[in-house]
Amino acid sequence: MNLDGSRYLTFTREQWAELRAATPLTLSEGDLELLRGINERIDLDEVATVYLPLTRLLNLYVAATQNLHTASALFLGNGAPKVPYIIGVAGSVAVGKSTFARILQALLARWPDHPQVDLVTTDGFLHPNHVLEERGIMNRKGFPESYDTRRLLQFLRDLKSGAPMATAPVYSHIVYDIVLNESVIVRQPDIVILEGLNVLQVGGATEGTPPTEFVSDYFDFSIYIDADERDIEEFYVQRFLTLCETVFKEPDSFFQHYAHLSREEATETAKLIWREINGKNLRENIAPTKNRAGLQLFKGRDHRVTNMKLRRL
Repeated sequence: MNLDGSRYLTFTREQWAELRAATPLTLSEGDLELLRGINERIDLDEVATVYLPLTRLLNLYVAATQNLHTASALFLGNGAPKVPYIIGVAGSVAVGKSTFARILQALLARWPDHPQVDLVTTDGFLHPNHVLEERGIMNRKGFPESYDTRRLLQFLRDLKSGAPMATAPVYSHIVYDIVLNESVIVRQPDIVILEGLNVLQVGGATEGTPPTEFVSDYFDFSIYIDADERDIEEFYVQRFLTLCETVFKEPDSFFQHYAHLSREEATETAKLIWREINGKNLRENIAPTKNRAGLQLFKGRDHRVTNMKLRRL
């Protein structure tokens, strides 16, 4: 562990693994197979080394926060509503946020003190395609202006106010749009994991006005998944090639026109999309937010986490 004067404590992979202590491995290889994303090669060793120390830390943090809520209710002399512990997970397209969040959800739900753990992605808070087209920003999906930030903030307010129920829209990566008349319903879970590109960004609550609150204001803890940009681009290209052979071939796929590209054409298309959209969004809007996270995890080109930075309290 590096104890320099920075805001973060830095750990090597080996140092971090020691902090697992006696935390049991509660996932099987079969469980992990169901949680892996496209082209992700996460194994049980990665879970034991990286995720188990993290879940131990989060279990301690959740317990401490629950005690604070109890103390507050005692001071006020009334019963406090159940309020979930909210964890934000941020990072670039293709860096592995979704797989990370699913594994984290599965592990945290196996701790007896907080069995109900919900996972919500900010994709559902993208503006529908017809709105993006009207505004001329269809090619900027994933950029800050493409999100309905007001609706996302209202969802988080509902969670943190102890509302019996909070709802989030549903996004389909197949049709590449919001699914009409469908929603995710969150009913006072113990923990909510909010995963997305934009969760640590500081865009305004309403267009054209100075920001008064940020999405991250509602987080109890936040995680940024990082890697060298050249590696993330390669992750993206390899994922795109796999999608061309799988999801893009589905009849309802928005990207069906890519399914017929040769491997060389698909590679060039993926690199072009990275240069003009995803890489630009990473550099301009996502990477600058990493130092707002409570924990930074850095991946090597094999998708394995190599080191960690935990922000001091």
